[in-house]
Amino acid sequence: MVRNSSFSSQKELFDKGELSVEETVNAFLDKIASNQHLNAFLEVYGEEAKVKAKEIDQKIKAGTHGKLAGMVIGLKDNIAYKNHKFSASSKILEGFESQFTATAVDRLLSEDAIIIGRLNCDEFAMGSSNENSAFGSVSNHLNENFVPGGSSGGSAVAVGAGMCHVALGSDTGGSIRQPASFTGTVGLKPTYGRISRYGLIAYASSFDQIGPFSNSIDDAALVTEIMCGKDEFDSTLSLKSVPDLSDLSKHDVKRIAYIKEIMEDEGLDSEIKANCLELIEKLKAKGFEVEEVSFPYLDKLVPTYYVLTTAEASSNLSRFDGVHYGYQSKNAEGIDEIYKLSRSEGFGPEVQRRIMTGTFVLSHGFYDAYYSKGQKVRRVIRNKTNEIFESFDMLIGPTTPSTAFEKNAVKDPITMYLQDIYTVHSNLSGNPSISIPFKTHSSNNLPYGMQLMANHFDEKNLLSFAQYLTTIID
Repeated sequence: MVRNSSFSSQKELFDKGELSVEETVNAFLDKIASNQHLNAFLEVYGEEAKVKAKEIDQKIKAGTHGKLAGMVIGLKDNIAYKNHKFSASSKILEGFESQFTATAVDRLLSEDAIIIGRLNCDEFAMGSSNENSAFGSVSNHLNENFVPGGSSGGSAVAVGAGMCHVALGSDTGGSIRQPASFTGTVGLKPTYGRISRYGLIAYASSFDQIGPFSNSIDDAALVTEIMCGKDEFDSTLSLKSVPDLSDLSKHDVKRIAYIKEIMEDEGLDSEIKANCLELIEKLKAKGFEVEEVSFPYLDKLVPTYYVLTTAEASSNLSRFDGVHYGYQSKNAEGIDEIYKLSRSEGFGPEVQRRIMTGTFVLSHGFYDAYYSKGQKVRRVIRNKTNEIFESFDMLIGPTTPSTAFEKNAVKDPITMYLQDIYTVHSNLSGNPSISIPFKTHSSNNLPYGMQLMANHFDEKNLLSFAQYLTTIID
């Protein structure tokens, strides 16, 4: 799916001087202004973007421009940009300005990308609907009564509604791919360790990964290639060489698997299931070997994910205490009350729930029963996933069990957590995965995505095959 707001469809016009970066930025700013009611942007860097656009237009004329000259990008509100506010959409960090720029952002800027603003998200990236932001929920641009997904809902809507070319999000358990599915956009989660996490506010450090939203796979491939690579500020980053991801001309996929337990899942919408099976048959007719495989841990994915991520969140968020920076309660008297009241008033209910859960699973007497066992199950999940990729090149299946749901429709936390049932797999195993636009549901005219997962560090095949798949999807 390529829309007018894809960079790949405009790059040649920039290079030939038939379209100026300045007029492109102005068009995006007009689009942002007309879509304020969606609440996707928390802050717009309008004047900065205009100044930068003029500079880049001059660079293009002089032939000294970078690979992303003319690309306009939005940042999820948990990714650092020096001298700009970022808060993880939380009251506890309201007004905080970053002292440095995230490595991923710095690399995009070095290739002449323009940052147009910061985007709303679930508080501290904890949520599947973008209803947990301290600054109000984000509306799905396709139907404002529905959620855009989360936690990177603002990023998904900004791209889907044509307010920027690309937006960066973070994916801890599906926070890029699930909103991409709900908004009809492309959402990529690279392999864990492929892109530096330096400058990303941590939710769960062994799961978090920065990735892009876009309206074309070409754009996702290009920005991912630029963001990848070693970084002295992130010791968990892989030192593997980065292939030419932007060359999508061919893939090396012959054998494809789909998970039996997903297709038999009672929670999977019947229309989504039927269309997935139809695509599988189409792939077989194209000469691919497509086989069903058993992954008997589907019902263990979400519990394992929430035990481990809440434990890491409890540790990571302990630094936000009302003393070092950010929000401090005005009602506090004495140091004990500063800690207690600042965190109670500064964090929203979902973040508090996950901190408390994480503290519990790490506590004396419960560590072995929950956290330690969760790590063992994670290893089993990873081993089984590796075993699948010994025989197959790609895993395919629905990104989400349904389309977007109405705002305030899901009130039970467990039901909300199960929205991630198909996406948490690749975060637990560390594999790269992508959601691409697939179909529109007949019941509500809302989109849903197809998810592909590849072997570790095989983003090249993942992106190239995803590009091929778009040519055979009706």
